[in-house]
Amino acid sequence: MTKVTITKKNNYIAEVECDGHTNYGEKGEDIVCAALSSVVQTALLGILVVAGVEAKVERNDDKGYLKFSLPTNITDDEKQKCEVILETMLCGVSDLNVGFSDFIELEVKN
Repeated sequence: MTKVTITKKNNYIAEVECDGHTNYGEKGEDIVCAALSSVVQTALLGILVVAGVEAKVERNDDKGYLKFSLPTNITDDEKQKCEVILETMLCGVSDLNVGFSDFIELEVKN
């Protein structure tokens, strides 16, 4: 199971953590893992490239671990761009969680 933890600060998503493999299918053929990874990693790319924000990133592919957090000193414009990207990501992760709740656990902390 993959546990996805979204942490909000002041109603903005500040940190995303994904921990574990979904184990829906065999390694390299796990469509749930691929879908979840695509949604989350695309959001991270959006933060880094589109919004131009240097998020702090930790990852361990063997353990199925990815964590990224936004810096606290970003501008209001950067914060808005990041929020649009991250709320869109949350929509995708939430939808996957509904369809595959035996394989994805989602927690949103305020």
